[in-house]
Order: sequence, then structure tokens, then C-alpha cells
Amino acid sequence: MKTVWEKLNSAQMKDVFDFSEGYKKYLDAGKTERECVESAIVLAKKQGFKDFAAMKNKKLKAGDKVYFVNKEKNLCLYVIGTEPLSNGLNILGAHIDSPRIDVKQVPVYEEDGLVLLDTHYYGGVKKYQWVAQPMSLHGVVIKKDGTRIEIRIGEKDSDPVVGISDLLIHLAREQLVKSGAKVVEGEDLNLLVGSIPDTKAKNEKVKSYFLNLLNQEYGIEEEDFISAELEIVPAGKARDYGLDRSMVMGYGHDDRICAYTSLIAILEMNKPKRTSCCILVDKEEVGSQGNTGMQSRFFENTIAELLEATEGFNDLKLRRTFTNSKMLSSDVSAGFDPNYASVFEKKNTAFLGMGICLNKYTGAGGKSGCSDANPEFIAQIRNVFDTSKVQFQTAELGRVDAGGGGTIAYVLANLNMEVIDAGIAVQNMHAPYEVASKVDIFEAYRGYKAFLEKIK
Repeated sequence: MKTVWEKLNSAQMKDVFDFSEGYKKYLDAGKTERECVESAIVLAKKQGFKDFAAMKNKKLKAGDKVYFVNKEKNLCLYVIGTEPLSNGLNILGAHIDSPRIDVKQVPVYEEDGLVLLDTHYYGGVKKYQWVAQPMSLHGVVIKKDGTRIEIRIGEKDSDPVVGISDLLIHLAREQLVKSGAKVVEGEDLNLLVGSIPDTKAKNEKVKSYFLNLLNQEYGIEEEDFISAELEIVPAGKARDYGLDRSMVMGYGHDDRICAYTSLIAILEMNKPKRTSCCILVDKEEVGSQGNTGMQSRFFENTIAELLEATEGFNDLKLRRTFTNSKMLSSDVSAGFDPNYASVFEKKNTAFLGMGICLNKYTGAGGKSGCSDANPEFIAQIRNVFDTSKVQFQTAELGRVDAGGGGTIAYVLANLNMEVIDAGIAVQNMHAPYEVASKVDIFEAYRGYKAFLEKIK
């Protein structure tokens, strides 16, 4: 099969590169879940979407565009269709949390003339990849009186950055014989944030200087870390990757690359037959639990609200709506890497440049924890992609016993709807900087839009 690149004319090539520019801006603006939701709402409002919670008249008709927000970390967008909602929706679902390092609740300490923050890593990471890297701090601090302080330090050229130290090679003889899981351990991911002493302080002079700086610059006191949500993420912007600029390198491709393409697809929908939906959720990297994960009742509650606003709510209609719905779980897949070919099985592997990727199932150790898509639904997807001239490929997440992973697909499948994972091949997955092909990004957007428009 030819790559997508080989099928493009000059105008299509320009569309691919132009689309990636918008994606890079979204990636730079959204390095946390809250930032992703905020950026998505800005784009949605420009396309006529309204906040359902703020609407006085809760009655909706075909063509109406609304969104729901949950705790600033989840977003559901809907374009109401001409068919009854209980006939089912066409749903795109992606997660907007990414692997990172979180600041602990009691983090600040001084040791040997340096002030550091204790941390706890989030999601599946190779811990050694996160040291000796320029890092930025993003998040919110909520004071006892409810005052909200936004933190975003390390992204401007004039900003300082922070980081986690690594052991110099000259002294690393013992470190280098450890397994990869032990080269850097979780409690060693301590963030270096300062070294100037407060000459007026009697004890912990460097810590005192740091806390005084926080208070002067942001109004933050040490105890405010208890009610803070601060994420340590790679500093800097997404960049073109490869001398031919064919790829994008950035933090958070998993899974903001699918979140953005799904978002743009629904923003371009106008009065579809079946109601279109885009779900952006938190906590996938740690199992989708909690009140902002896909396992929360937020999504179900939004459907109940829409039923009441269109055809009238009852529990039977809610259950029918879920059963009649169809979903693409928009999540990334492992892109083949010739440097590590032994963990892939080439006939069932995603390749960069070959288009949107369908994963019939994920899971590990005998498909454990997976959602396994039905062939009848896959046939529908094939038909829609082929008639829309969307190039797709199929894949598994590496060799059978090499590892595995999961997505939000099983959560929606538990509601009895048809679900399959459909996403973009990514290299360096879960590293501070991941890599994806621009044509795959664009082809995923085209595939998601075709799915919303044509699946019955």
C-alpha cells in the first residue's frame, strides 16, 4: 500500500501542513486538562456552540450546538441531529490527560543549599526519560478563601524553567547496572526550584527565599500547596520534526492529537441526521476512574439532559440511546519503530504515514481489559472510510506477549454501544516528546468527520 503522502496533490499537501499548524497551537495552549478544555471552548464558541448550563430555554432542535463542562476537566460537545436522540448518537471520544509529574501536597523542602519540590509521577512513564529536561509548571492553586491563582511558568522565552537532576556519567557506574525501572526511582523525581538564600532567615534560608518569592509574585503561602493542582510538564513548543517537516514533535500527543482532530471534526458539523458528539475526558492514563474520568456519570447525565431538552426523558429512552449509539474511541496507537522492530508484528502494526489506525481490541495478556469490536461494526467503518476515500490501517499494540495497553473504549462499550479504537500512530509514546506524522493527523480528522456524517 502507498503512504498517504504519495497520493496527495499540491493543494492537498498544503491542507495537511496548514492543519498541523492549528494542531501545534492547540498542543502548546493545552498542556493540562484544564487548559485543553479552555482552548476547546474558545474554538467551539467561534463555531456557534453554546454552554447548555447557561441557557435559559433548555429546549433544543435539530442543528443546535451545545456543550457541557465538568469540573473544568471534561467537555462534551453536541450537534443535535434531525433524527430522535433515542435513535442513537455518533460519538468521538478522546482523553486530554497525558503522562506527567505532579507536585505533592506537602512538597517544599531544603537540602544542602537547594530548595526542591517532592513529586509523584502520573500515568505510565519511563522515569529516567523525565530527568535532565527543561520543565514548566502549570496548574491552579486555590486558597482557603476560594481565591484562584493560575500558574503557567516556563513557556515564555523570558520565563525560568525547572527540572529534575540526573547523575553525571562520571559517577554513574552503579546506576548504570540497574534495570531501566530502577535507574531513576519515583521518590528521586525531586524538582529543583531554587538556590538563593534569604539572608534574614535563621533556618532553611533557601526555602525561606523561595516561599517569600512565591508569596510576592503569586500570593501563595506554603500551606496553599494542600489545595493546589500543579503539573510538571516539558517546557517549550511543539515543533516540526524531520528535515522534510513531515512530522510533529510535542508533549501530549497521547491523546491530545486525537482530541484536537475529533474536536475540529465536530465543530464543522451542521444539522446531521444522527446527533454528533465529541467527548474529551480526564484520567484515562490512570484507569478512567474518579469524577472526571470516563467512568463518572457526567457523560450519562449530559445525555439525560439532552433527552429532556429534545423528546422528553425517561430511563428506557436513555438506555435505548446508549444501545443505538456508535463510537470511535479516538486514541493513539504504537507507531512502528525500526530501532525496536522486535516488539512489533509487522502485519498487524501501525506505520507512520499510512493513515488513521483501527485497533479492534487493546488490552494485554490475552486481551485482558479490552473492548473487542464487533465485525459488523468494523464493516460499517470500512465502508464509510472507503467511500470517503479515507486511508486507514489496522493494528495491535505490539507483539502478543510484548506488552499492551487500554483506552476508554471499554467504558462506553459497557453501556452496550458499538465501539472501536480509531486513532493515530505515535512514536515515543509516553515520553516527554512524542512524534506523529502530519498526514496521519489530517487523515484522522477526515476519518472522524466522515464517521459523524455517514455512520447510520
